[in-house]
Amino acid sequence: MKLANVIDAYVARQRSLGMRFESADRLLHRFNRVVGDRHIREVTPDSVIAFLNGGGALTATWALKYSVLRGMYRFAISHGYANCSPLPTVLPKLPPPQTPYVYSTDELRRLLEATAVLQTGYSRRVPAMYRTMLLLLYGTGMRISEVLHLTLQDVDLAERIITVRCTKFFKTRLVPIGPKLAEELAAHVKRRGLLPTPHGNVTPLFASRGVRGWTYPTVITMFQHVRRAAGIGCPIGEPRPPRLHDLRHTAAVHRVVAWYRSGQDVQRLLPQLATYLGHLDIRATQRYLQMTPELLQEASQRFVQYAMGAEQ
Repeated sequence: MKLANVIDAYVARQRSLGMRFESADRLLHRFNRVVGDRHIREVTPDSVIAFLNGGGALTATWALKYSVLRGMYRFAISHGYANCSPLPTVLPKLPPPQTPYVYSTDELRRLLEATAVLQTGYSRRVPAMYRTMLLLLYGTGMRISEVLHLTLQDVDLAERIITVRCTKFFKTRLVPIGPKLAEELAAHVKRRGLLPTPHGNVTPLFASRGVRGWTYPTVITMFQHVRRAAGIGCPIGEPRPPRLHDLRHTAAVHRVVAWYRSGQDVQRLLPQLATYLGHLDIRATQRYLQMTPELLQEASQRFVQYAMGAEQ
């Protein structure tokens, strides 16, 4: 059987089990384009290794590719489409996962100002729209994929509620927003109305041409331009610069710092933060709370207050 047909059958099977499988689907079809649409038994180990390694240094993406291909080949072998897997049996030593980065308020301001760099090479509406997207990511802690899946009907400006549909864990949740972010979104929706909306209220919220919404690779490429213009490079000891996804980490950490400063019961509020971020349980949220100097200072002050109270 041709590789493309095996991929289609595998993707259909995974989706029948309730998986969205969008990124894996794209990765598998890219694999098919790279090795050529040949019979699956003609795919050589060398072509697989070339796809896994890519053109640059090894990153965590290697492990993602390997995992997806391993699943596909297990499916192919179990159904008799392939006799064996051409994947390597000895895995390379990969660099450690990138450390989450927490942007300072000054860096956030610089990122917003640097969206002006997108005036070159993009539609004239892109800088303002991208600025709104950054504010939305930081103001809500939403995942990038969740923001990119938003449609016009998902933003209720009257109630100041955003409906996040079919999230990472196939759940829908409501995300309240503050008045300032609501004003920013109202201006964005007005600008968005100047573009075609062929699908009415289910038209993508973020699109510079009106028909198709922004894609993940597009917004990541834009962010690389914005980050460089903002003068934000690799942190000390880190081989890679901060990511767009780190706005989600930043939102979580800044929220906890604000709770500490206002005297809130942080332990009681953490489950609410987990729900707000769309996590299955509090453990996922706790991994977001990197011990930045600011957060460590606030936590230390809270402990000192607790200890002094216990001594009295």
